[in-house]
Amino acid sequence: MRLHVGCAMWTHAPWQGRFLPHPLPPKERLRAYASWCNAVEGNTTFYATPARSAVESWAAQTSPDFRFVVKLPKTVTHEHRLTGADEEVRSFLEAVEPLGPRVHALWVQLPGSFGPNDVGALAAFLRRLPRSHRYAVEVRHRAFFEDARSERLLERVLGDAGAEWVPFDTVTLFQSPPSTDAERDAWMKKPRVPRRSSALTGRPIVRYLGRDDVERTVEGWGHWVGAVAEWLREGRSPTVFVHTPDNAEALALARRFHDEVRARVPGVDPLPEPVPAEPPALF
Repeated sequence: MRLHVGCAMWTHAPWQGRFLPHPLPPKERLRAYASWCNAVEGNTTFYATPARSAVESWAAQTSPDFRFVVKLPKTVTHEHRLTGADEEVRSFLEAVEPLGPRVHALWVQLPGSFGPNDVGALAAFLRRLPRSHRYAVEVRHRAFFEDARSERLLERVLGDAGAEWVPFDTVTLFQSPPSTDAERDAWMKKPRVPRRSSALTGRPIVRYLGRDDVERTVEGWGHWVGAVAEWLREGRSPTVFVHTPDNAEALALARRFHDEVRARVPGVDPLPEPVPAEPPALF
């Protein structure tokens, strides 16, 4: 039984010297992060397909049981809107090949304008993808959350492809007005949609966004601690990514979430011991 947890990135300035050693060469940063968490969101691939040599380095820095949820490039999802992008998809799949089993799922994040009338394009796109990977889809159009017919339509398309629906839970963020600059920025940019917590597959993925206040973030994830514990008891293998607007404490929060779930489901494998942020003192 295994629960994967992680963050939106593996390097972040506020973590340096606090959670992770500093300085670290680029080819050691993911290795240090992977001593804290056993999964990471691959957000950088949204902006450009990575060089194969970079992906080889990612694989070299992580154990085979580490997991990446890798986002498809925006040229595919936002510019082509899943149509006529076969060459871009092929290049992307070739680039991430060195990760092998570390790819938990390829993540199709769709723009807020991608609504129920576009589901046919999603269905055709998923049918063309190779079965050698698992796929996870994140939608942001409110109709999928508020209109039962649209919800069922999307679930049917995802179910036919064996794909998961990735919820991005921002409920805690929007519960009360922002109190930091990062929260104010998140209020402008993050989707405001109802919470969804139904798993379609044996490998559900959750993205949870809290607040810059640690205790408010922890208070807000209580729903997910319960849901993830239940998924584990059902034999599912969930992956949870913990975000905050400034992400300053996200690394420690991801481990804290794992600890809370493991307290309810003791059979969950523990996370690795983090590498020290500072070398041990001689005296």
